[in-house]
This record gives sequence, structure tokens and C-alpha cells, in this order.
Amino acid sequence: MLRPYLAARAQLVTFVLFSFTVYFIQMFLETHKKRYVIPLLIIPILIANLHCAVFPFYFVLFLPYIGEYLWITFIDWDLDYRIIGLILKMLIKLPLKQKWKENFQKKLSNIPKIIEDKKAKRVRRRANPYKIVVEKNPFVKWLILIAILAAFTGLLNPTGKGAYTYTYKIYQGNTTDSINEHLPVTLINSKEFLCAICLFLAILVFTDTKIKLSDLFMLGGLGLLALMSRRQISMFAIFCSPILVKLIANMFEKYDSKTCPKLFRFATSILGLMIIITVFSWYTITKLKVTREQAYINEATYPVRAADEILNKLDIQNIKIYNEYNYGSYLLFRGIPVFIDSRCDLYSPEFNGDEKNGIPGKDIFSDALDIAAISVDFDQKFEEYGVTHVIAYSNSKLVMLMKENEAYHCIYEDDHFSIFER
Repeated sequence: MLRPYLAARAQLVTFVLFSFTVYFIQMFLETHKKRYVIPLLIIPILIANLHCAVFPFYFVLFLPYIGEYLWITFIDWDLDYRIIGLILKMLIKLPLKQKWKENFQKKLSNIPKIIEDKKAKRVRRRANPYKIVVEKNPFVKWLILIAILAAFTGLLNPTGKGAYTYTYKIYQGNTTDSINEHLPVTLINSKEFLCAICLFLAILVFTDTKIKLSDLFMLGGLGLLALMSRRQISMFAIFCSPILVKLIANMFEKYDSKTCPKLFRFATSILGLMIIITVFSWYTITKLKVTREQAYINEATYPVRAADEILNKLDIQNIKIYNEYNYGSYLLFRGIPVFIDSRCDLYSPEFNGDEKNGIPGKDIFSDALDIAAISVDFDQKFEEYGVTHVIAYSNSKLVMLMKENEAYHCIYEDDHFSIFER
């Protein structure tokens, strides 16, 4: 499930930081030691500076624990009977018949006993729950304070308010409608995610396995986020895998309590360790061998030879190149200025305008896609942006049209990419 997201991007760092976040939250709640508070205040500062687009997600990781505490607090408060008690007190003070007042007074006097009976039932039910295990940890109150303090750490970065506004601006723009990782999940095309959901449902529905309320909130919340946006499948995989492991372990404990201790004893024995190390070493070497035999960069996907031609034959300081979205990052890697690259948000009006001087941004992202799809007059757009050269896929419709246009001269062509001078 994580394979599509293991790329040389800032998210590799934030995956690790988010994992540590959940670890420190749980250690703080279990041990009540103050030393775990410090990293919970340092991590959001790191995220705000390394990958500020995901800064709000840091606080999502607090929600399952806070949600469990608030839910239990609300239930334990017996709000329904407290409200009934207030209404009865108000009715008793009204000028009503004495008989009615006596009846109201009797009901009011019974409420404390009803509340005590409900509390006793809750204690018995929580001691032996049917499916959901609830636990009211008083230290969650301190966790709420930590989250509030951490919310201000987003100011400690060069962009100031950027950590707070970046995600909002992304979803205000149009890039989320066109970029694959922002789109909702189609389950049939995400078989690993579908299998994971089925596995969770099978264990929870068809076995007597119990789940903590905070884990259920984490599972449900991240599952919903993953359905809304494919990129959140990575978060689902990271934080719901430990929940799945706990459920499987609890299932074994329930139905076959002798198996788990035997497996642990074997896995921690010398023979077990040797087998585990051998299997993982063989798997790793096999994967490395396949990787070593592959080209470092796929020339069908990235313009390797075309980039060589640009660097050798063109003055990159004095030209403006139009390129398509998918390989702009490679051109940047080679030091060639681009029309657009995979950091699509920066090419939307929400990000590239000049707010101080009131200059609106350009929708470069949409223009890049429209030019590639020939849904606009590409020559007019090139004139608007001052484009002098064009690099595009050799089999694209754009290249076919430029070959028919005398205003464009093909200066390089290979099996995958073509370069035109305008």
C-alpha cells in the first residue's frame, strides 16, 4: 500500500515524524512522563519547516485520543437526566396544581438513584464490553493542552502563516481535480486498500475480537480520508497496520491462547532469528538485483537525451521552454528552467500571485494541461508566456500539429521526445 508513495519527496520525512508522534502520544498517556511532551512540541516545528502542506494533519493524529475522552466524558455526564432534572425544578416553581408539583418532586428525587444505577451498569459493561473497549484517561486533558500549544508552533517557519494556509489554498484551487493522488479512491483499482478494509471488517464482524474506541476512531477517520483522497492511503497504511496487528493478536489470544506464546518463543530463539534474517535478506537481495539491472532513469518517461541536447545546444539562460507536466521535475533536476513541474500547487493562482501589490496569480497549471490536450490555441498561449522552445512527447498531438506549422522548427527528435524552436 505504501509503494506508490515511497519517492524522494518530503513526505518520506513526515511519514517518520508522524509515526513518532503517535508513539510519543501513546507513551505519554501510558506512562504519564513529562519527557514525552518535548518531542510532541518539536515535531510540529520540524513539519512546518520541512513539509508545511501536511502541518494540519499533525493534529488529526491527536483526534482519536481526544475524541475518545470527550465521548466518554459526555456519556458519563448523563446529560439527558440532568436536563430532565432542570426542567422538573423549573416546573415545580411554576404556579401549578399541588398534585402535579408533588409528582414532579417525586420524579426529581428519583433522578440521583437512576444516575447511580446507570453508572453501575456502565462500569459492568466496560469491564466486559461487547465489541468496543473504552478507557477514560485523565491525562488526555494535558494532551489537549499540548495540541493547543503545538498549534502555535506553525508560526516558527520562514513563510509565517504558510503552515496554516497552504492546505486551504490547495483545496481552493483546481489542482486537486486533476492530480491523481488528490482524487477519491476507486476501490476496484486499489486492491490492497480494499483487501485491508475487508480484513478489518472480517475480524470485527465475524469474530469476538474487541477494539479500543481510540483505535476505532483512528481506523474510521483515516479510512474516510483515504476514500476521499488517494494520498491518504499512505497514512491509513502506516497508522492502521499496528491496529490490525493488535486485532490479530487479540483474536489468537481469544481462540488459541497457546499459539502466540509458541510463535514468540520460536521467533526469538536462535533458529527463529536465523530463519527470519535469511528470508528477509533473500527478499532484499532479490529486489536489489532487479533494481540494479534496471536503467537509473527510464528514457521513455523522462527526456534524458533531449535534456542533453538542450544543455549542449541552447542558451538556457535566455530561452523560455514549454514542457508537459510529467517530466518537468526531471528538467529541473538537470538545471533547466521549466514551464511547470510536479509541484502543481505553485502553478495555481492561489500561490503565484503578488498579494502585497495586488497582482493576481496566473493559472499556469490549467494552461499547461490545456496546451498538452490541444483544448486551447497553443500558439496564442505560447505568445502570452513568451515561449521560445517546446519539448513534448514525440507521439503527442501537439508535436503533430507543430510539424504542420511553419512557425515551429524541429531541432531535435528521438523515439520519445521532440524539441521545437518557435
